[in-house]
Amino acid sequence: MSGRPAPCAPEEIGKLFLFEKLSPEQLGRLCAEGRVEVFEPGPVYTEGEDATCFYVMLEGTVVLSRRVGVDDVETNRTSQRGVYAGAMQAYVGDRLPQVYNNSMRVTEPTRFFVLPAETFAAVMREWFPMAVHLLEGLFFGSKSTQRAVGQRERLLALGSLSAGLTHELNNPAAAAVRATATLRERVAKMRHKLAVIAEGPFSRDALAGLIEIQERTAERVAKAPALSPLEASDREDALTDWLEDRGIDHGWQLAPTFVQAGLDTDWLEQVAAAVDEEILPGAVGWLNYTVETELLMNEIADSTARVSHLVDAAKQYAQLDRAPYRTVDVHELLDSTLLMLSGKIGPRIEVVKEYDRTVPKVPAYPAELNQVWTNLIDNAVAAVNAAGGDGTLTVRTALHDDRLLVEFRDTGTGIDPEIRERIFDPFFTTKPVGEGTGLGLDISWRIVVNKHHGTLQVESEPGDTRFQVLLPLTADEPEPSDEPEPTDEPDPAEQTAREETP
Repeated sequence: MSGRPAPCAPEEIGKLFLFEKLSPEQLGRLCAEGRVEVFEPGPVYTEGEDATCFYVMLEGTVVLSRRVGVDDVETNRTSQRGVYAGAMQAYVGDRLPQVYNNSMRVTEPTRFFVLPAETFAAVMREWFPMAVHLLEGLFFGSKSTQRAVGQRERLLALGSLSAGLTHELNNPAAAAVRATATLRERVAKMRHKLAVIAEGPFSRDALAGLIEIQERTAERVAKAPALSPLEASDREDALTDWLEDRGIDHGWQLAPTFVQAGLDTDWLEQVAAAVDEEILPGAVGWLNYTVETELLMNEIADSTARVSHLVDAAKQYAQLDRAPYRTVDVHELLDSTLLMLSGKIGPRIEVVKEYDRTVPKVPAYPAELNQVWTNLIDNAVAAVNAAGGDGTLTVRTALHDDRLLVEFRDTGTGIDPEIRERIFDPFFTTKPVGEGTGLGLDISWRIVVNKHHGTLQVESEPGDTRFQVLLPLTADEPEPSDEPEPTDEPDPAEQTAREETP
């Protein structure tokens, strides 16, 4: 957009705070190579266009805004004389894409001093060479630092997840190893008992009946009911008395195994009725080995299934062998992340899932959403630990107007209102030195807002902090080249947009 030309007076621009230290010769050059333009209400330039001019307001009112998803978010509105915008980084040259980082419009006839970007870059290098070097060092140094710390944070997160996954895998794997060793021992005893039975004076019908009872007992184990501790104790006492009354040694050792398998005195009465009295002790011992074998095989099956489940969760979390952008069920992502972080969450924090299973799948980058969940859960755990270590983490999903809401609520210490507006700033952290880089929420904000065109907001008071992620239900798949990396450096206008995002 271009405005209506107007006279440029060195005396007028020399009164602006930006140019007040310049000499008359320098002011004359600015007026000779720049210009004054009057803009009627409407747009002056648009975010993303080539940054061709540097604007300094002489009088009027300007409004700056940033594009967040499909919305234009106002970041600044002012009538202060001398404010500037536009090609503010022209002095960096080709090392940075020279485009407008925001949009500017005026709400009333407004006069600007307009300086071409090439002239602005030239006078900066010529008049302030040391300042330009310092600004370049600050700009690119901050960018490099942020990238390095961001990589470090991801490595720390990976290490934490690896430690948690190793711990979770170790328990079922160790249980399977123990159960296998015990099973080998029980099978050996079964072979010995079978040899004893085969050498005994048992008829073919008696052996057939014993094998039939064995089969029914194995089926009974698979259908064993869950008992309360009091019910289990009462049944063990009854079984112990029944066994001792019939002269079976070590009944108190057999009873717990039979109770775990779902057997009771009625079942043993059926066994006693099906076999001769002289072979009842051998039959009970044989059934005991059968029950133990079945229970051990169940334990091995449960342990290996747990290992398989953990591996599936790790693959789901990392999104291996999957398209980077696809339609996903957020509940699968949340469950895999919670499982991966279960070791870090610990037993003192209760995890409550309030899922609305009717919400539709959403288009997303699942691996990056898992990174968001990880950061938000990690912060919630830290807040609860800071409040004493005992608390609740509630993960809720719901429809919110035309968007999907994913909320993380914790009962931790809360966020001080004085710092609430800064928590999404890069490198800002309230954690002790060495425990936080201050990039977790910054990266999360970029993933949710920049990549998914959603919203990330927070509500907090002591004992009730809620981070809310709002994702659109539909979206067109973006071009890969248009996708900013989550660790790109921020600019001041973007930070303002974060603070004012509704």
